[in-house]
Amino acid sequence: MIIVCQKCSTRLQIDDEKSPQRPFNVRCPKCNNTVSAGPSSPATEQSALAVGGSPSTDHPRFEQSTARAYQPATANPVNEATTNDDAVRMVLDLLAKGSGRQTDNPMARPAWDKRKALVCTGESYREVVARKLSDCGFQVFVAEETRQAVETMRANKMDLVLLEPQFDQAEQGSAFVIREINILRPPQRRRLFFVLLSPSLRTMDAHAAFLSNCNAIVNITDVEELPRVMEVALREYNELYRDFYSASGLTAL
Repeated sequence: MIIVCQKCSTRLQIDDEKSPQRPFNVRCPKCNNTVSAGPSSPATEQSALAVGGSPSTDHPRFEQSTARAYQPATANPVNEATTNDDAVRMVLDLLAKGSGRQTDNPMARPAWDKRKALVCTGESYREVVARKLSDCGFQVFVAEETRQAVETMRANKMDLVLLEPQFDQAEQGSAFVIREINILRPPQRRRLFFVLLSPSLRTMDAHAAFLSNCNAIVNITDVEELPRVMEVALREYNELYRDFYSASGLTAL
């Protein structure tokens, strides 16, 4: 049995045969901290989703624990006029919604309510994918390693997650991201559009997406076409769930 001290991360090895079959405490020889331990849970060991301890609960190893918000390199500084225009559009959207003038399209998403996208790719595609999603009107967050991806998904309601299988291979990044998606409850999962960036599968291959447990596939050779692909994919997805959105009073993704 391996026990990790929560205070100094010292790993303590205890003989399983000599450890009691109930919770017990041991004292860390390095920092003198009391560490609680006990027999492992069979349910945890046999879970189909178990791929190791979550990086969000391990001892912190990185200064930045959440993904950074993407800012396009060519973006102009926000000025007072732009801020005022955004505020005016927000007020008009709210007034229109309150007065019932949007009944022709009740699923329409307000212009000020930007969709949130999390990019989990290797460094080679990180910048171009983030830029293309930003061009689509997404508020983009870029994760450079597993902890940032997991904690960002837990702290923010993401509308889209784009994952490359090569993401943070040293920490099994893609496995942890997929696990976070798989454990969502059905109503939450329906509100998350999961895109797999693949080096081999064809873009918009519905059968391959079904087998990969994702909503859409984009081949890495088609990254430059990402805005057009996302427009088509999200339109089809929203059309599929139109009745569900209407009955639940939800806006489209």
